[in-house]
Amino acid sequence: MKILLIEDEAELRKTIKHYLHQEGYVVESAADFNKASEKAGVYDYDCILVDITLPKGSGLDIVKQLKDKGSKAGIIIISAKNSSTDKIKGLDLGADDYLAKPFDLAELNSRIKALIRRRNFDGNKSIIVNEIEISSEQRLVKVNGESVNLTAKEYDLLLFFISNKNRVVSKNTIAEHLWGDDSDQMDSHDFIYVHLRNLRKKLMEKGCADYVQTIYGIGYNFKVN
Repeated sequence: MKILLIEDEAELRKTIKHYLHQEGYVVESAADFNKASEKAGVYDYDCILVDITLPKGSGLDIVKQLKDKGSKAGIIIISAKNSSTDKIKGLDLGADDYLAKPFDLAELNSRIKALIRRRNFDGNKSIIVNEIEISSEQRLVKVNGESVNLTAKEYDLLLFFISNKNRVVSKNTIAEHLWGDDSDQMDSHDFIYVHLRNLRKKLMEKGCADYVQTIYGIGYNFKVN
């Protein structure tokens, strides 16, 4: 899952980013309004963490920008401002949740997981697509009841496909989702093919159907009935 962290406090930004990386998320960050507005306007994210008070602008304007462009990202406001007015305004603009500083990182992680479940999987902790079952809390995958040992990137790739099932997704979109800013430094998309090949092999060894269709020149479609 890909997260944008908008936070101007350098030490807090570093701490949150490090923690979420350890939890398996791809995390990009922005320290001021202009950088945050640029990233939110160009790239897609599963979840965006927005501080209200930013250099050069307000995080609430970022929330409005996201909603105006029809972004599907979940939005959690994280702010030292804990007045009911700020909370109500943020939620009225379309934010999904509000977490006042200081907060426990484990609670932030729980809020992110709950938000992603609500938005992508109808709130279910267990995601079932035909013979595939995913436990999002434990990041475990089973096919026909048998556990499948996936790497972190293979798991993220499978979850991304299932979140976008029956939709064509481009290689650029996959690269940005799984590697974030680092994807800009890659010369080709061969690494996607390698992870996809390994994922398909592991799933099919457990009797899983091959749901991934290659759309030549564009990307892939995880096609399920």
